[in-house]
Amino acid sequence: MRLHVINTGLFKLDGGAMFGVVPKSLWQKTNPADESNLCTWAMRCLLIEDGNKLILIDNGIGTKQDEKFFSHYHLHGGDSLIGSLQKAGFSEGDVTDMFLTHLHFDHCGGGVRYENAKLELTFKNATYWSNADHWTWATRPNPREKASFIRENIEPMQQSGHLKFVEPVAATFPQFDILSVSGHTEKMMIPKIRYKGKTLVYMADLLPSIGHIPLPYVMGYDTRPLLTLEEKEAFLNEAADQGYILFFEHDPVHECCTVKRTEKGVRVDQTFSLADIR
Repeated sequence: MRLHVINTGLFKLDGGAMFGVVPKSLWQKTNPADESNLCTWAMRCLLIEDGNKLILIDNGIGTKQDEKFFSHYHLHGGDSLIGSLQKAGFSEGDVTDMFLTHLHFDHCGGGVRYENAKLELTFKNATYWSNADHWTWATRPNPREKASFIRENIEPMQQSGHLKFVEPVAATFPQFDILSVSGHTEKMMIPKIRYKGKTLVYMADLLPSIGHIPLPYVMGYDTRPLLTLEEKEAFLNEAADQGYILFFEHDPVHECCTVKRTEKGVRVDQTFSLADIR
C-alpha cells in the first residue's frame, strides 16, 4: 500500500467560528487571523493506492460554484485536486473509490463538476461512498447546516448511479476501519488506516488541526458540541495509548502528528509529514 497527499488548495474561515467559545487570545497562538479575523485552512485529501484499488478520501471544495460563493472563502494557493492527482502520477479516471467522510461542501465539492454546462461526476469510474444515516441528514438538512450541504455537490452522485453506502465496513474497505462520530455532523466517518505497521487516522472535522486538540477547542460549526467533547476525549486517549498517527485535513502547516498524555490532558507530541513515516 502507498499513500499520497492530495492538496486541493487553501481557504479562509472565521477564526471565532472555527474555535467556538475559546478566546481569540488563545487560539491565535496556533492559527493567527488576518485583519478580517479569518484564518487560513488547508483542504488536504488522501489517496490510497492498494493493488487495483485507488481510493480517494474527500476531494476539497471544487470549482463549480459562482464568484459570490467563492468570495466568502478566499481560495488561494497553487494546489488543485486534479493537479495534485497528476503530481502523484494519476488522473481522475484512475480513481476507483471516492470515500467521503461527510458531505459538507469543503469535503465533497470536488467530486462533481460542470462539463458542457451539465453537472457530471469528476471521477467517472469511481464508486462514491457515504453512509445511509449521513446521506439522509445531508439531503434533508436542518436550517443550521443547510448552507453546508449544497445540492449540486450531492444529488449527482445518486442520479449517476455511482452512489453506495458503506455497510458492512470490513467487507467494503479492508484497507481501513471506520470510526463513526456525530458531534460535528451526523455519522461522519473517520478512516483508521493500517500503514507501515502503524495506524494512521484521517481526522476530517473531528480534529481539523493541531490547534483543536485541547478538549474545549470545539468548532462553532459542530451541531452537538458536547458530544464532540466526548468523542474527542475518547479518541485522543486511545490515540495516545496506541501511538496513532493523526493526519490533518485542515491544518495549514502540519500534515501529521502523534499525541501523548500530559498533566494538562492529551497534547501534541511530534509533528511531521506523511513522507516522514517509515
